[in-house]
Amino acid sequence: MQTGSGMSKRIMIIDDEKIVGDMTKISLEEEGYEVEAFVAGAPALERLKEAPFDVVVTDLKMKGIDGFEILKAVKQQSSDTKVIMITAFANLDVAIEAIKGDVFDFFPKPVRLKELKESIRKAVGGGGGSGDASN
Repeated sequence: MQTGSGMSKRIMIIDDEKIVGDMTKISLEEEGYEVEAFVAGAPALERLKEAPFDVVVTDLKMKGIDGFEILKAVKQQSSDTKVIMITAFANLDVAIEAIKGDVFDFFPKPVRLKELKESIRKAVGGGGGSGDASN
């Protein structure tokens, strides 16, 4: 996605299911985003130290560093970076905790790519999240 300055918006995807990250990456690249995908939190956090991202899409439940740890680290580095959380373990308590933790949006798995792309468009455009988790 091109901005007024001609630069692509940068999206990071972190999901321990490689197929999820790969399919999401391909779909977002087709939309014009610059996308990097990771299957673990530690290398993703190292990459975040090297380069800024506009949006981080992260799975909640992963071995090692989980989505809430990713959220905390991202917000410490760049409060402007939007975090979208996805999980197969969605329930109201987790959604509330995510929203309180400044998650931009929250999706249960399996994620509908159309909805995720719409949320990312809002995130990079300055619009609000879908609000699904707060209903």
